[in-house]
Amino acid sequence: QVQLVESGGGLGQPGGSLRLSCIASGSIGSINAMGWYRQAPGGQRELVARLTNGGSTNYADSVKGRFTITRHNAKNTVYLEMNSMKPEDTAVYYCNAEVFRFVSTEYWGQGTQVTVSS
Repeated sequence: QVQLVESGGGLGQPGGSLRLSCIASGSIGSINAMGWYRQAPGGQRELVARLTNGGSTNYADSVKGRFTITRHNAKNTVYLEMNSMKPEDTAVYYCNAEVFRFVSTEYWGQGTQVTVSS
């Protein structure tokens, strides 16, 4: 089993910034990719940002130019820098990791609440 632990969520002002962190631990072979997803109340879980070992990134159109995903591979840690936040960014943010150990498997964290309000 792989464990993912998110941190850094909380309350922010419109136009403000937050930095989310996710650390992966457990029975890890190699992590092919890590990313962030979010789910608003009553909504579906959607992609926010994803980063592969090869350096490829994928961002939701709604966060392009505002959010940045980075990774410290040796520490199995991924970060999400959230700038110019909007109330529409309010959601539970989940860390995701694609792990290869015999087979490729995806794992999810418990989620961290991000609320953007004035």
